[in-house]
Amino acid sequence: MAPSNTTHTWVSLWFLITAPIILWDASYCFFRPRSMIGGDLHWIWEPYGIYQNVDYVYGVKALQSGDGFTNAQSLLNVIETALNLLYLYLVYGASSPAAPLVGFGSAVMTLSKTVLYWANEYFCGGCSVGHNPPLTLLVYWIIPNGIWLVVPTFVIWRLGKDIASSLSATNKEVTGKTQ
Repeated sequence: MAPSNTTHTWVSLWFLITAPIILWDASYCFFRPRSMIGGDLHWIWEPYGIYQNVDYVYGVKALQSGDGFTNAQSLLNVIETALNLLYLYLVYGASSPAAPLVGFGSAVMTLSKTVLYWANEYFCGGCSVGHNPPLTLLVYWIIPNGIWLVVPTFVIWRLGKDIASSLSATNKEVTGKTQ
């Protein structure tokens, strides 16, 4: 059984590496239209010059229509990143047994938001990305966004196992029973 304070390097690396990526993405959304093509700050988010035309959620269409989804999910991204960084602090700074629960919650948040994003595209008939040719869709939307489905699923599985093992061990200590 894995105790609740078990550290998984790959989970920590995921949370550490994704933090600046998520914050960069969220800041692009919050700074629109200044972050978009033609904006005075676009140089900071140059790759979004391509992406805003691949995914209209990030583009002019959503901004002009007042679609709040982009910034709403970006706000949740900021909260998610704060939880990711809290997990790292709880693991490496505080050695807290609460770390797996925080990481698990954050990963569930990531996965849920990504599933919502994909489900929205499915149920609206590809309203934001359906205009792309298949290769563009694969390279610029499916693969990059698919990573946010796959890795958090494994994080949830790993930390969920750790939490369950810890609860089982605690139950055995309290009741003196094995399951």
